[in-house]
Amino acid sequence: MQFIDDSDAMYRLLIQSVVDYAIYMLTPEGIVANWNPGAQRAKGYTAEEIVGQHFSVFYSQQERDRDQPSQNLETARRTGRFEDEGWRLKKDGSAFWAHVVIDAVRDADGKLLGFAKITRDCTEQQKLMLAQQEQERRFRFLVQGVSDYAIYMLDLGGHVVNWNAGAERAKGYKEEEIVGQHFSVFYTPEDQAAGLPAQGLEQARSQGRFHAEGIRQRKDGSTFWTSVVIDAIHDDDGQMIGFAKITKDITEKRENELQLMEAKVLAEQYSVEMASLSRFLDSVISNIPASVIVKDVRSNKILLANHQAETLFVPNGGSMVGKLLCDCLPAESAAYIEQQMNQDLRLGQVRTVETLVHTNRGHKTLRSRTVLNQDPGNASEYVLFVAEDVTVELAANAKIHHMAHHDALTGLPNRVLFHERLKNALGDAEGSGKITATLCLDLDDFKNINDALGHGFGDKLLRVLSARLRAELREHDTLARLGGDEFAVILPELETAEAAELTAQRLIQAIRPAFLIEGHSCSVGVSIGIALSPEDHNNPEQLMGYADMALYEAKRNGRNRFERFKFQLDEAARYRRTMETDLRTALHFGHLQLHYQPIVTQCGEEISGYEALLRWRHPTKGTIMPSDFIPMAEETGLIHEVGNRALNLACQEAASWGTEQTVSVNLSPIQFKNPGLVDSVALALADAGLSPSRLELEITESVLLDNSDENVNMLRALKALGVAISLDDFGTGYSSLGYLRSFPFDRIKIDMSFVREMAHSKEALAIIRAITGMSNSLMIKTTAEGVETVEQMEQLISEGCSHFQGYFFGRPMPADKRLQQDDPVPALARPSPPKGLPGPQPED
Repeated sequence: MQFIDDSDAMYRLLIQSVVDYAIYMLTPEGIVANWNPGAQRAKGYTAEEIVGQHFSVFYSQQERDRDQPSQNLETARRTGRFEDEGWRLKKDGSAFWAHVVIDAVRDADGKLLGFAKITRDCTEQQKLMLAQQEQERRFRFLVQGVSDYAIYMLDLGGHVVNWNAGAERAKGYKEEEIVGQHFSVFYTPEDQAAGLPAQGLEQARSQGRFHAEGIRQRKDGSTFWTSVVIDAIHDDDGQMIGFAKITKDITEKRENELQLMEAKVLAEQYSVEMASLSRFLDSVISNIPASVIVKDVRSNKILLANHQAETLFVPNGGSMVGKLLCDCLPAESAAYIEQQMNQDLRLGQVRTVETLVHTNRGHKTLRSRTVLNQDPGNASEYVLFVAEDVTVELAANAKIHHMAHHDALTGLPNRVLFHERLKNALGDAEGSGKITATLCLDLDDFKNINDALGHGFGDKLLRVLSARLRAELREHDTLARLGGDEFAVILPELETAEAAELTAQRLIQAIRPAFLIEGHSCSVGVSIGIALSPEDHNNPEQLMGYADMALYEAKRNGRNRFERFKFQLDEAARYRRTMETDLRTALHFGHLQLHYQPIVTQCGEEISGYEALLRWRHPTKGTIMPSDFIPMAEETGLIHEVGNRALNLACQEAASWGTEQTVSVNLSPIQFKNPGLVDSVALALADAGLSPSRLELEITESVLLDNSDENVNMLRALKALGVAISLDDFGTGYSSLGYLRSFPFDRIKIDMSFVREMAHSKEALAIIRAITGMSNSLMIKTTAEGVETVEQMEQLISEGCSHFQGYFFGRPMPADKRLQQDDPVPALARPSPPKGLPGPQPED
């Protein structure tokens, strides 16, 4: 027992004598239990200051916030040891890099007695390691940054280990392509067969270095002349670990050396070859495709004139050498050349001029260059005149410029030239008191002609139509084709705004007569928008935007007409843009809701279904009816999202009713331009779990007017899903019995205008009778819309109408407040309005 106590004392004495390590005990809770001099030296605390405190004081605040000390103790408790390196804090707040070991201490029964914690200050070692890493990083950047030398490592077997930017530049391989390959790929097949790669590596291995110059091969197969050094690399123990290879492209240097050698040989042959060279230069000058004339400044005589110059300027191809220009050339040609050669030139200065000149070959545009030179031998000065015939070149450039600024089909100015001329016209008119009008034109029904007769026919029509429009304008007016069937006109220097309107009306009248092309007679109309400067705006882009707004107003008001810009149009456009943004928000946040109006059978005894009517609950504007936002949605393309929203919501709500009543959803004609419409309907039914027989889709006659074959095929695909198809507002548009023959509709809806007028209009009643009679013969259901009185209902029953809808039976209501089967039908419970007083107004 005495021996054990002495051993404990000995260990305690040993620990207390250690000053390079902080060694101390922690209680199971992490409280410092003792403290050795090494700990005081490392962390700055005396034993009296630290014993009893939690060891987390050595951690930063961020580590304490993450509960790092407790996690480390838990690791030691769970595994027996925790070991890590990291920053720790001293008493004075400074940090040091520490290597930390925490060992769990347990008794013979395995009970945790505490933790032995050993900390060593490794700050200096960390600094040395970081400094070494930084030095290695900088060296690596240095090597990687060198672009004139290929520097890379090879392993003992000669495989590429790394790759710098210079290597990629010199040899064409990227790092990921070459690392791991044998360096012999840089040698030509002949050098590889001769064993040169292995010989170079062996010399570097045995002698420490290999140095040579020779041909090497790039990735693309091209070759270059290189200077190559391969150095053997050894580690600190002298063991060879690989090779450092440095390659420099010296192709240019070698070529220079070869050129110097060749120049030496040439210099030796110079005296013999000068005569031949002179003859060669004479031949070159005689045959170049430019006129070359050299005149002595002092005597004004021609020293040299090549064959091209004498052919172009001298009558009958006579000689010019030794003569004055006025003695050998026609007066006009002599005056032209004298003018170019007698310009005030400084020595070595080149003067370039393009001039239209009469020559032996007719009028040509010559680009002449004149330069004053001095003979270094006798200091005499002479003028060199060189003239090229650039007539064809300038014509080609003019054609290219014309093509860049004109429409290839019609030859009219294009959008680029139009904007340039509009900008100039507005600038010229500034302060003059004159009006500049901008007209935007868009052809009506041109797409139908293209679709029916082909684009080739449409192109011919555009050419003829452009000529008609151009004939109605003044010479200084501009007619441009902006693209497709869009045109634009600039009318400068107008006295009144009415002059622009009269021109617009003439343009409309000009294309009103039918066009006869290739045996086909066709007609188109044109809608025109007018904007005026300075009344509307002076900015070209803004003026075009205003004219475009006026154009679309003309289209909205019936087409084949003109409209002038009004600031209300700009306000309306801004309102539409705001509404578009709000509608996108409404789609995102679910502000679009459905109200349901009942559809009842004869006598109003049974509700067979409901028509789903869209309502927009705007957070600031209140309820917005479909007529106020559906046209905008159709114009912007949002109708596809709005339509899908209405379709999905109607299917989901109808599926929750627990009845077999149908739900009717309106489809916009624009939705039929979406090839995915059938899939959208199928998906809505599947998602809601609604039987297709309970869904009825309402369309208007315009669906059959626009691209009818494709739309009828789409209707057949919808019908194949099992849904019903209803023809809405029948009789109000281009109603045709052909529609009923081309597609088997399930229901025809009689427009409310006929129901409202049938008591006073024989025509309205006759139309209702025709529709119901035809529908009953074809076994098609009929629904009369807008029924508001019992008299109307009774009259419609007598005419054979099968279903009814209107305020007389119920207003559109949200799904949870809709009129249901067990509710009393209002039609049977309330009297009709007194005669002479209006009933409820129809709702969208």
